[in-house]
Amino acid sequence: MSNARVTGLRSVELGVRDLEKSADFYRKVWGLEDAVVEGDTIHLRGTGREHHVVTLHERPRASLLGVHFSAPDSATVDALHAQAKAMGANVGPAPQALPAVAGGGYGFRVSTPEGHPISISSDIKLHAEAIDDRSRPTKLTHVVLNSAEVEKQTAFFLDVLGFKWSDSTFMMDFVRCCSDHHSVAFARGNGPTLNHMAYEMPNIDGLMSGAGRVRKSGYEIMWGVGRHGPGSNVFSYFVEPNGFVTEYTTDVEQVDEATYMKHDAAYWRSFPGRPCRWNMAGHPSNRLKVAMAGGLIGEADGDARCEDVMAKTLGH
Repeated sequence: MSNARVTGLRSVELGVRDLEKSADFYRKVWGLEDAVVEGDTIHLRGTGREHHVVTLHERPRASLLGVHFSAPDSATVDALHAQAKAMGANVGPAPQALPAVAGGGYGFRVSTPEGHPISISSDIKLHAEAIDDRSRPTKLTHVVLNSAEVEKQTAFFLDVLGFKWSDSTFMMDFVRCCSDHHSVAFARGNGPTLNHMAYEMPNIDGLMSGAGRVRKSGYEIMWGVGRHGPGSNVFSYFVEPNGFVTEYTTDVEQVDEATYMKHDAAYWRSFPGRPCRWNMAGHPSNRLKVAMAGGLIGEADGDARCEDVMAKTLGH
């Protein structure tokens, strides 16, 4: 088997019903800024050099349109495409030059076994300089995807894309493509939907400053501030205008391949700090649980009352 592997998480691509309202949130509240605006599409960057960390497309309904990963070079992109095709994955056309408006580069699209849309690319244009502002996100650090077939999803990322397994709980499998403890996690659910997306803050002080800005703008913290078990990262969760869950995180555990000790669900079940190592954050709110399951997206689009969606999802 080829040694070709994905080496980083780039961005998430979202369909949003009200483009300007959504862009207003990500600019003024979440702390991103425009990289490129073109028609019904807006690419927004963080303070790092990555071309963009989130793309917004105006669509009739809120939806996950893609999770974008990086490869080190075009030869690796070609090898990953061939690898995915040989393993029977639902692969798009052969790798090709990508639109300059999105940073250019070279890549292809593929679907996970359960249908999550992803893309893999190399040679995307980077910004010349990073921005020095600790109260704003540096990068997209991980994405959690809901799945009814977690084992198949995990195997695809390990065997086809070259990810490494980090940990498993009874709720999630955590996999990585860089030194961060996890770049992707799969949450047991109905799938395939977006559970949440996490943006890295430079440090805890920056996370608290950013969370304060979000709260001042009228968005309450739905879970946190706390520190997770797997990954040991500090977290604060919000629900943005489309019903997507978005997280500020920092201090993510850095994995040394030679010494890292993986743990299974039984270990994390008995871990003394659950669900927060600090024993401070408690459990996520009911609204957050529904949003993580994808249940607030219809409500956010005006298709249902929030309390009706929550009652149906929570089984009340």
